[in-house]
Amino acid sequence: MTVVHKAAQVGFSTQAGTYTQGRPDYPNEISSWLRDTLGITSTSTVVDLGAGTGKFTRLLKPLSERLIAIEPVDAMRQEFSTHLPDTTILPGTAQSMPLADGEADVLVCAQAFHWFAHEAALSEIHRVLKPGGRLGLIWNVRDESVDWVAEITRIITPYEGDTPRFHTGDWRRPFNGASFSQPEMTCFPYTHTGSAETVIMNRFLSVSFIAALPPADKAIVTDQLRELISTHPALRGQETIAFPYQTQAYLCRRLD
Repeated sequence: MTVVHKAAQVGFSTQAGTYTQGRPDYPNEISSWLRDTLGITSTSTVVDLGAGTGKFTRLLKPLSERLIAIEPVDAMRQEFSTHLPDTTILPGTAQSMPLADGEADVLVCAQAFHWFAHEAALSEIHRVLKPGGRLGLIWNVRDESVDWVAEITRIITPYEGDTPRFHTGDWRRPFNGASFSQPEMTCFPYTHTGSAETVIMNRFLSVSFIAALPPADKAIVTDQLRELISTHPALRGQETIAFPYQTQAYLCRRLD
């Protein structure tokens, strides 16, 4: 099985619980997109690849009776099973899924594809999908036109290193027209509402490369985030914070 990036293996192993609490959900419109654009029906076999703790899997459950989650990190699978005990979750990676050829009608990656955006993974996804199958890629993207959101990015970015990230656009490289159509994007506005502890502290301390930091560096990031919360006029003293996102959903069609 392909080795999982160290930032994912370490960060997601240590922060599986915080990940569940801090990560944003998804706009209501995404369920319609899954049905109407990805074509998920009650009889579709759907694979949730890189399912993590099951945040996105919860949206898939009402849509299909044949749902399989795949997640390589043990701690994430354990957290998943706590919340979704009746859903099948299997160990595996994008380059090595324990599934038969053509087993799935739809394969979905939420907040995950940038970790394995390589031709080998796209080839494996192609193998698992039936002819005419659909690949859905979903990300919640921070709205950095808001100054305090941009400041959070400034705080965490120095620790990014070689961690694969959505914002670089490198995830698009494998889509060379050989096995899948070019990604077709639909955007939905979304706001993650909650306490500063939930939408900022838990959210960003669960970012893979932050969660994997040595304690001293993690303490620096923690202090900087708390300083921002206590001093910025839009955040200071607020019981509830509305964190702005744009949910980007991409349809990719399997080519024969």
